[in-house]
Order: sequence, then structure tokens, then C-alpha cells
Amino acid sequence: MDNRFGDIEIFLTVSAEGSFANAARMLRLTPLAVSRSVARLEKRLAVTLLRRTTRALALTTEGVAYRDRISTLIAEMAEVEKSLGQANQVARGLLRVNASPSFGVQCLIPALPGFAERYPAVKVELTLTDSIVDLVEKRADIAIRIGPLRDTRLRAKKLGHSRMALVASPDYLARRGVPQIPDDLDQHDCLRFSFRRSIDSWPFQVEGRIVQKPVEGRFFGNSGEVVRQMAVAGCGIARHGAFHVAADIKAERLVEVLKEFNPGDGEDIHALYAAEDRAATRIRALLDYLDSIELFAT
Repeated sequence: MDNRFGDIEIFLTVSAEGSFANAARMLRLTPLAVSRSVARLEKRLAVTLLRRTTRALALTTEGVAYRDRISTLIAEMAEVEKSLGQANQVARGLLRVNASPSFGVQCLIPALPGFAERYPAVKVELTLTDSIVDLVEKRADIAIRIGPLRDTRLRAKKLGHSRMALVASPDYLARRGVPQIPDDLDQHDCLRFSFRRSIDSWPFQVEGRIVQKPVEGRFFGNSGEVVRQMAVAGCGIARHGAFHVAADIKAERLVEVLKEFNPGDGEDIHALYAAEDRAATRIRALLDYLDSIELFAT
């Protein structure tokens, strides 16, 4: 019988407890049985994992590497077993989702009918806000975040990456002209955000380097969705994630401008959720569903 997994468990216990005797007590084995198990593992691997002295045990460099790698594999195996167990459960109950208005309107809401068809026992409560909400305080199960992540207490699943684009309506461009170089924006209304973290400059690639171009305009919006609608209405030029304006560009409600000066920057989009959550089955259901469809244009 192959007892390699038993040897691995004994080695990890020895490395955690710091001695054969302590590990033997934890595992209810004799110190001799523990010592022989570790020796057997070392022989199979052809490396020395533990350095033995009269007073203590210490992991060798190879022992540390083996412990860390094996611990990671065991954690991954446990995650697989957990996910398989959840797969046999029926996703049901109320799922609270928080997202920005831009992502919610353009991506999540169109995806909900298909999700409801696949998981009929799950109810979805969708809240759209550009404010960064606390999942516990707002009783949200999933929060969609665009841009850098800051809350390390939460698990994150990357949904994708979206480049940035400058867009304006055909009507606006007919009235005000099409900008040919970034400096032409001085003669245009650039649509900006009214919240505090807004930056009143846009990046461009000019002669092989990235430059920040200050922009001005007469219109401000408190969300990406407000600014998008201002652009469609002909109020000015907006800078948006491509996912947000892809449908407008396809329908010719908006036109991309200054494409040759686009610096190629973009934003990562993540779904955040608590590491341990009673709603894990329905959370996994939504994440798996979003993985299975073309959620947004990049």
C-alpha cells in the first residue's frame, strides 16, 4: 500500500511542532514511527528535509521549499473538494450584488435574464453606486470593483480588463470639429467627474512617451453612467472604459477619437466577496455564469 500521503502529513506535523516527540503526541504515534516516516520520505525524494541535532530539529532549504509547495497543493486540493461539494448543492436564496452604475447598466443587467434561467432558485438584489461600499455594512455578497484593489480582507476574482477610450457623439463632432492632436482638446468641452478622486488630466502617447494633458469643460457628472449619457447627448468628449461605451460605438451613438494617441492604459475589473461566506454556493453560481459569457468588450 502506498503510504506517501501519510508520510507527507507526518512531515508537515513535525515541521509545525518542531520535534518528533511533539509530532508523535499530536498524531498518536511513537517517536520512532514518526522518525522512520520522515526518513522514508527523504529517501523517496533523495533530499534531506530535516537537520537533526541533540536539542532541536530545523528544516533544510529543501525542507522549507518542500513544505511550502506541499502546503499550497494541499490547500488547492481542499479548495477543489470544497467546490465539488458546492457543485452538488443547488444555488438558492437571495444574492446581494453591488456595482458601479456603468458596469451594472452596461454589463450586469443584460446578463441577469440568462443567469435567472440557469439558476431559477436564486434571487438577485442589485445596487448600483459609484461609492466604495463595505460588504459587511451594506450586507452585500458580491461587489464589482473597477481599478486597483485596496481591501485585502476579501477574495477577488478577475472578470477582465478594459482599455480606455475617448468618445464623442457625431452631432458634437459635427458642431465642434474632430480633434486631430491632444492639444486640440483646448478648444473642446471635456466631460469630467465631480467626485473628489477625479483627475482633471488625460494621458496620451506623444512621440513615444506618455504625457498628461490637462482638460477643461463645462459639464460634470457624478458617475460614469451620467458622463456617458452626457456624451451621447452631445455635451462633449468623454474618457471611458471601452466596456462602458462599446454598445454606443457599435450603434454609432458615439465615435472614438484620437485613437492614434491612446496610451493603451486600462482598468482591471474584479468581483470581491468574503473569504468565508454562507452564500458561497450562490456566489459561485454568479461568478461561474459571468465566466461563461462574453461579459463586456475589452
